Amino acid sequence: MFRHELDASAYLSPLEIWQAEEFADHLDRAREFIRPWVGPSFVTNTVEGAAATLARYANSAAADGGRLYGIWVDGVLRGGVMFVSFSAAAGVCEIGCWLEPAAEGRGLITRAVTTLLDWALRDRGLNRAEWRCRADNVRSAAVAERVGMRHEATLRGAWLNGGVFHDKQVWAILRSEHLARRDARVIE
Repeated sequence: MFRHELDASAYLSPLEIWQAEEFADHLDRAREFIRPWVGPSFVTNTVEGAAATLARYANSAAADGGRLYGIWVDGVLRGGVMFVSFSAAAGVCEIGCWLEPAAEGRGLITRAVTTLLDWALRDRGLNRAEWRCRADNVRSAAVAERVGMRHEATLRGAWLNGGVFHDKQVWAILRSEHLARRDARVIE
């Protein structure tokens, strides 16, 4: 297991099956806030459902696919970031996030996403990282922009949630772009 410090009181660490109860408690606090923006299978209502979500990502990680990481603030799980998909063979991943209102406004998601980008694009050598969000999710799009992604497309009526089709934005950054941004930050 690893623990990556995001600031003096917050850290990033893998979310694992043994943390199902903590994940379920977190979802109870966050559910109504994040429900419009994420898929229904993620926002479960029970410890068993939380365990199933964590098991799905554990199996995916074991196959070098998607992965799930939590963000703890003062020892309490408040949100997280994820590789929604990850394909070393194709050189592409998709990153996503969620956060309780209690942890907003601290830059935690931006720092956590940058950590995932560094690992995927620098360490693993993938060529492209994507970010997909509902077109009306201004906060999510702002994260993509802050980490250097470019808005590439809006897919009309591409995501069904709550019985309604929503437009979905696609953002992306290439390995070369991310490394250049990273090098510029080191020089500053």
